[in-house]
Amino acid sequence: MPLLDLVRTWGLAISLSLFVLGTAWRAYAILRRPASRDLSAPRSTALAAGAVRGIVRRMWHPASLRRRALTATIFGYAFHVGLAIVFFGFVPHIAFVQRLTGISWPALPGPVFVAGVALTYVGLGYAIAARLTSPVLRMLSTFDDYLSWLLTALPMVTGMAVLSLPLAARYPLVPDRPLVVALHLLSFELLVAWLPFGKLAHAFLAFVSRGTTGAAFARKGATP
Repeated sequence: MPLLDLVRTWGLAISLSLFVLGTAWRAYAILRRPASRDLSAPRSTALAAGAVRGIVRRMWHPASLRRRALTATIFGYAFHVGLAIVFFGFVPHIAFVQRLTGISWPALPGPVFVAGVALTYVGLGYAIAARLTSPVLRMLSTFDDYLSWLLTALPMVTGMAVLSLPLAARYPLVPDRPLVVALHLLSFELLVAWLPFGKLAHAFLAFVSRGTTGAAFARKGATP
């Protein structure tokens, strides 16, 4: 079986299975943790509104830390916005999702996609540079941090090698360079398989934790 066919079938099935099982495992590990009982009388019952407020307010640093963390915040948003543009706005990626789920949407113009690629690379570059040059970040960094960065960067690097067709071209089922496409898809599958097990799980856990904290603050009548 050619590598591309293997990656498109077994590789994709294994990575998605690991993602689903890993996500379920993380959710189970969180839910089974004993919760301390709050015996105080609730000052508010608007817990859902508090959860939403907690998520929104933590999208930016508090005023006391804003100036010190401004650079990291800007580059962090640049990376996440760029990555969203790259994944959700490019014709081959939309076609990939459509083959899996039957769902599709209009692609973004080529220049917007190029801007998204640039933002993603700038964000990735800043993330690794800050981690390697800051004594504090370097001391706090673990194998998880560097592996997560590498597995995020690999699909971007291999994806650049795939860009031999015009940006608006349809993604062919039999590409001109199957090995390059196979490596790109394999790098994406490695990222998907690892996502629930490392710090990349913040992609979905961040909203859960922020919402939980916001609801807890709302119950106490405090502002998160």
